[in-house]
Amino acid sequence: MTRETFLLIAVAYYLVTMVIVVIVLILMNKKFQNKMTKEINALERDKNLIISSSILSELNKVEALVNNNELKKKYNNWQKRFETIRDVEIPKITDEIIELQNDFNEKDYQKLKKSLIDVELNINYIKTKADFLLEEIKEITLSEERNRETIIKLKADYRDIRNLYTNNEKDFEIIKTPLELQFENVDKLFSAFEDAMDKNEYLEVGKIVKAIDDVIGNLKIVINETKTIVNLGNVLIPKRIEDISNIYHKMCLEGYNLEYLNIEYNIEEANKKIQDVFSRLNVLNVVDSVFELKTMLDYFDSLYNDFDKEKLTKNLYEDYKRSILIKVSKLEKINNELYRKIDDIKYSYDLSDDEVLVISEIKEEFSNIRETYDRVVEMERNKTLAYSRLSKEMEILNNKLTKSEEKLNVALRTLGSLKEDENRARDQLDEIKDILIQAKEKVRSYKLPIIPKNYYVELSEATLAINEMIKELDKRPISIKTLNLRVDTARDLVLKVYNTINETVKTAKMAETAIVYGNRYRVVNKEVDFGLTKAEAAFYKGNFKNSLENAINAINIIEPGIHKRLLEEYK
Repeated sequence: MTRETFLLIAVAYYLVTMVIVVIVLILMNKKFQNKMTKEINALERDKNLIISSSILSELNKVEALVNNNELKKKYNNWQKRFETIRDVEIPKITDEIIELQNDFNEKDYQKLKKSLIDVELNINYIKTKADFLLEEIKEITLSEERNRETIIKLKADYRDIRNLYTNNEKDFEIIKTPLELQFENVDKLFSAFEDAMDKNEYLEVGKIVKAIDDVIGNLKIVINETKTIVNLGNVLIPKRIEDISNIYHKMCLEGYNLEYLNIEYNIEEANKKIQDVFSRLNVLNVVDSVFELKTMLDYFDSLYNDFDKEKLTKNLYEDYKRSILIKVSKLEKINNELYRKIDDIKYSYDLSDDEVLVISEIKEEFSNIRETYDRVVEMERNKTLAYSRLSKEMEILNNKLTKSEEKLNVALRTLGSLKEDENRARDQLDEIKDILIQAKEKVRSYKLPIIPKNYYVELSEATLAINEMIKELDKRPISIKTLNLRVDTARDLVLKVYNTINETVKTAKMAETAIVYGNRYRVVNKEVDFGLTKAEAAFYKGNFKNSLENAINAINIIEPGIHKRLLEEYK
């Protein structure tokens, strides 16, 4: 490809690309313009819909209904607001939309976007004002229809209330007079409603309808709740109060302290509250009355649980009273006995004052527990506290006693272990002596040509350690820590002697057995004879390990693996 051809192709590609870019930009611009046109048209349509024929139609209806100054005043206000929207605010929106069109034609798109948002907000604001105006006007124009529907429902409710009252007149005897007066008021309000409707006094009609609705609503509540109020206030609660009072006085005679429940005061307050509820009922005020009476009934019901709790805690208190007295007496006796012997224990086992201080502390704790116990029992005798409180005090006291008992048990185990350590040391002394005797007998049972020197050194150390142990046992006071150290030392040294002589005798026996076994090969092989001779020399010098090694190495020349067979034979 020549240079000219390449340039021509590149130019062609460039031109095609530029054409495509231009086409794309034109299409995007066209799309944007269409979008702006649609938004401007939509704003124009929304503006035209603000002033609907319904507002003017409703205003004409109100004009025909005006028959008093108040309604005329409202009509004039609505007419003025409608004219403001129609003649002032709508033309202003029209000018703004024309300005939008000018910006669009001049292609000032940045300003156009901002103006679109402002105009849309203004249209929505004016539309909202128009909607509110229409709703206010309809309150009057639709008043008759709405109020008639409401009155029909209220009359139905009122008939139900009257029928319920008539069929159960005895249940409402307590409020018969105020209830019938209220019925008369409702009848008068219904008549007033009809008069107002006939005179087209629609502003007054709304007030009358609301008054009827409030009265009938209150009557419905009174009718529905009166029976419950009378049942609670005249039957259930008085019976509960009588029963509670009987139980209360009986338990007081039996020795229970129930002052913390404030029962007499609460009964008095309950009677006052019941009187207040019925006073309000006489004026047909039942607000919160059922709630107050049910709360009162729940309170008196809860007292049964309090009575049961007191009976239960009395038994619990009596159990604590017996068990604590028995336990504290027993533990005090043990601790006092230990306290009397503490000086002897300190002398016998070289204990410091701090080490035996716990005995004095426990004695003081038991003394405090005894004082607290006597004080609680005295409060029970004087009926100062309720059994629920007394049992709680006894429970706390029992927990303290349990902790002190545990401390005493630890102290007994600690001090008791001192005597046990002494007795155990004496038993171990006999065991250690027996082991040392066995070691000496083992030396005598096998006549070694030479006894190793380390045996005598270890024997001397072990004997010295035993003597030190005996001295410690004969001391007064005994230091248990030192005694335990002497026991450990003596036992370790005696075991060392025993193990040393045991290993020596074992090695000597194996060496002798190997030499005897290998004698059969002396005449057969000179190397065997030489090795056994070395083994015998080492044996008589007391070097038993070296003797065993020489004997096994010599025999292994004739019988490989002789070491294993000698071990099996020895075992």
